[in-house]
Amino acid sequence: MSGPFRRPTRAELRNARAASGFLLPFLALFVLCFLAPIGYAVYQSLLRTERAGPLGIGGVTEAFAGLENYRQALQDSGFLAGFGRVLLFGVVQIPLMILLATALALLLDAASARWVGFFRTAFFLPYGVPGVIASILWGFLYVPGISPFVEMAGSVGWDVDFLSDGTVLWSIANIVTWQYTGYNMLVLIAQLKSVPSELYEAARIDGAGAWQIALRVKLPLIRPALVLTTVFSLIGTLQLFAEPMVLRPLSNAIDSGFTPNLHAYNEAFTGNNQHAAAAEAVLLALVACVLSFGFLRLVGRRGGEDR
Repeated sequence: MSGPFRRPTRAELRNARAASGFLLPFLALFVLCFLAPIGYAVYQSLLRTERAGPLGIGGVTEAFAGLENYRQALQDSGFLAGFGRVLLFGVVQIPLMILLATALALLLDAASARWVGFFRTAFFLPYGVPGVIASILWGFLYVPGISPFVEMAGSVGWDVDFLSDGTVLWSIANIVTWQYTGYNMLVLIAQLKSVPSELYEAARIDGAGAWQIALRVKLPLIRPALVLTTVFSLIGTLQLFAEPMVLRPLSNAIDSGFTPNLHAYNEAFTGNNQHAAAAEAVLLALVACVLSFGFLRLVGRRGGEDR
């Protein structure tokens, strides 16, 4: 039978079964490790814990709460303040980090010295340090009486406290920038290495200098990598947890709701309210999705207008 409703041949059926067999392990892991945890978190966010008997010692049951946990989360001033704090953090830290990573990538791509590999590895090395260890290391550099930076500032009459209410957010931003600038730089360098060298040669023949090549040839061509690193940085900013968690014992300015992730963690493991924590986690994921896809759509629309 011919036409759009023809019966598939045996070879086509065999190929379809083989493709399904290759896809099945991925789909199983995708459902188990991605969809199932999301579904379970949503399910937990719709429940509430009820305690029976005097003083709540008669037993514990779970009842359907609907959107009550979400309502409480959206009315929690500490949770909302954490969102405002990480958004301010992202507005300042992400452009600075992407700008620094781009500058390093362009410099290393243009350099021809034999030490390029060494510097590329040295810039990337902080990314290999776990966030907890990096926060501990920088914590020693922030604590008065231990920090050489505080002593040097004091020697010139500048009284600085890196862990005060007005500066601790930017001290955390410094740790994150130190850690992830090298990673973003490596992504951008990989994009630069994929650009055909003939384009640079053509630009030089047309009389373009090093600055013109960097601004008018390289930057437009690495735009996809810039978008990718910005989206990853945006998601990472909303997930900020390890740095404030480690620095919290060192600073009175970091409370239990300093970031949304930290607030959800304390709800679950300090307040023993896993249902509220699940609702906050779902809200955090929704905000991350909205901001990420909103940024991608905005960038895509501008890219279409440029064409």
